[in-house]
Amino acid sequence: MSAEALTAAMEKLLKLHKSLYELAVKKTDIIKTGDMDALNQMLKDEQTHIAAIGRLDKEREKAAKAIAPMLESPTVSDCLNILTQHDRFKLEVITKELAELVYELKEQNFLNQQLVHHSLQFVNVSMNLLRPQPETMNYGPPAKKTSEKINSGIFNSKV
Repeated sequence: MSAEALTAAMEKLLKLHKSLYELAVKKTDIIKTGDMDALNQMLKDEQTHIAAIGRLDKEREKAAKAIAPMLESPTVSDCLNILTQHDRFKLEVITKELAELVYELKEQNFLNQQLVHHSLQFVNVSMNLLRPQPETMNYGPPAKKTSEKINSGIFNSKV
C-alpha cells in the first residue's frame, strides 16, 4: 500500500513538473514579447503549481516514512532499497524522468532569468539616455548654476 502511495505521489509530481515546464517555455515567449499582463498571469499560474507541488511533496514524505519508518527523513532512494523489484523498477523510472525534467526546468528558468535581466539592462540604458547627465567634475572655480541647466533633460526629474 505504501509503495503504491509513493508511486502515485511521484507520478503526480512528475505531471505537475511537466506542466510547470510548459509554463516556463510559454513564459519565455511572453518575456520576448514584453506582455506584462500575460506575464503577471503566468506568475500566478506558476505560484499555483508550486503550492500544489509542495502539497504533493508532503504526501511523498508521508509515504516514504511509511515505507521506511526506521529512518527519520527517508528519501525516495532510501525507499528503493526496501521495495520489491516490481515497485522499485516503476519508482526508478519515474524518479529518473522527474530528475531529468527538473534539470530541464532549471535550464529554462535560467534562460528566462537572463532574458529578464537583459530587458532590465535595456530599460536602464534607455532611462539613462532620458535623464539629464551631471556636469563633469573639474578642478577650478565653481561654475555658476542657472535655471536652464537644472531643467536641461527631456523630463523634469522633480515631477
